[in-house]
Amino acid sequence: MVKATEKRIYLTRHAQAEHNVASDYSIPDAQLTKLGRQQSAALYEATKNTIQKTAELLVSSALRRPMSTMVVGYADLRTRLEAEGQQVVILPQLQEANALPCDTGSPREVLEADPEYAGLDFSALTPGWNANEGFYAATVPALQARARWCRAWLRARPEREIVVVAHADILRYMTEGFNSGAEWANAEVREYRFEKEAAEDAQGEAWLVRVREVAKEGEEAPTSSEVTEGTPSE
Repeated sequence: MVKATEKRIYLTRHAQAEHNVASDYSIPDAQLTKLGRQQSAALYEATKNTIQKTAELLVSSALRRPMSTMVVGYADLRTRLEAEGQQVVILPQLQEANALPCDTGSPREVLEADPEYAGLDFSALTPGWNANEGFYAATVPALQARARWCRAWLRARPEREIVVVAHADILRYMTEGFNSGAEWANAEVREYRFEKEAAEDAQGEAWLVRVREVAKEGEEAPTSSEVTEGTPSE
């Protein structure tokens, strides 16, 4: 198995979605805008000859906006991996960090009926995955634990290069340990590596270290954490 410190994790924020434009966080499971789809197409062009040629795993949050970004932006990677027998991993643990409607996933049966997501495996969406409770609660301790789980899961995977599509707030928890508010543009891709091997990581944090920016096809857009009632509590 490849050493964890030699792995490369390509974290991607979804393209522009409806709630980014209107700051309307009441939109259920907000979808991409027309511009968001253009940004996803630009993401495809920016990565089709690089990481889409080499990555060995493609992972997405189970909300609509990252999945649509993935379907359009990483089309070649998905096609190649599926031809090799490796399906896209739809990971509910990567869902966004707040309990507002825009950050709450759609029921599994709704996603399975959507033609855009045909062929995706939603078996990981077990009951309660979108209830914003327990492991998925919108509290700082729960989010830190979930981000830690995601980092550890990625570190334990055997693949050398992994592309992840998710949301700004959960990416901040994954890379910084809290919601710093640091900029993540729409359709931005950053390369990370792991700080330590699992055997050397006594705390089991699986921290990531930023390597470089790979692509940035959109502008910084607000997240639902800027709305008071959507901000995770202690």
